[in-house]
Amino acid sequence: MLEQWLKESNYTVILTGAGMSTESGLPDFRSANNGLWSVKDSRKIASTDALNENVNEFIEFYRHRVIGLKECNPHEGHYILADWEKRDIIKSIITQNVDGFHGLAGSKNLSELHGNLQTLHCQKCKKEFPSEGYLHGQFQCSCGGVLRPSVVLFGEMLPEGALDFAADETEKAELFIVLGSSLTVTPANQFPLIAKQNGAKLVIINMEPTDFDIYADDVIHNRKIGEVLEELDKALK
Repeated sequence: MLEQWLKESNYTVILTGAGMSTESGLPDFRSANNGLWSVKDSRKIASTDALNENVNEFIEFYRHRVIGLKECNPHEGHYILADWEKRDIIKSIITQNVDGFHGLAGSKNLSELHGNLQTLHCQKCKKEFPSEGYLHGQFQCSCGGVLRPSVVLFGEMLPEGALDFAADETEKAELFIVLGSSLTVTPANQFPLIAKQNGAKLVIINMEPTDFDIYADDVIHNRKIGEVLEELDKALK
């Protein structure tokens, strides 16, 4: 069914969440047993307050996240989506993930709603640096400003450009596919509904059920995203 819809759709948009990242070996934030929420109170540490008032703990928390990030790589599913974009099977990707793996795999039409942990920027002058700087003790810019990851912190707004792009792509969608998102975080969880309201077919592929499954035209549970994408890719060639 999904294979046929992919062939028929003139405008397919993908939304990816934590399930896409965990298949690369990265921990997610919200899983009950081993998510990052359960290790530290991330809402306090990954915040503008911590950046301004407790910068050492802030940097140490993100240094460990960068260490974990550099031990992982995009998986086959990331590369399949990038290839599908080149082949015009999909038009764009909206992601809630900050690992930067879609870009590393070659995806171009990309909305990173929560930023990208692959880069740092100076809080003062905005100059950008690779996040490897944190691994080599580089925590300050030559201007004296603190280097912080280019991700959205608690207390900050989502980037307007990424939001506008995501909204525009959602409105154009004929087929909207959710990959590995529990759809519990706004505004990302509104995009599938907007696409559906505009007449798009909605498919949700997630390990566990979501509250939005009742709106979907097709739902796939308990399957790895990479495996599903590999099967579809073979069928589309």
